[in-house]
Amino acid sequence: MIKNKLKTFRHKHEMNQKEFAAYLGIRYEQYNRYERQDRQPNLEIALRISEKLGVTVNDIVYLNEQSNS
Repeated sequence: MIKNKLKTFRHKHEMNQKEFAAYLGIRYEQYNRYERQDRQPNLEIALRISEKLGVTVNDIVYLNEQSNS
């Protein structure tokens, strides 16, 4: 399952969700779904976010390998 670290980056920038969404250039509702892990940014949005934050896409999203046992 793909997860993201957007909340970690938001805390580093000391912003609330609405401020961080505006900073990233996305709607608050969309950002909120990403941070709650309800949805993940598509590749285009992940690339835009990574450019804005000055990090790689791999720094933002990761594969969470959970065992089923």
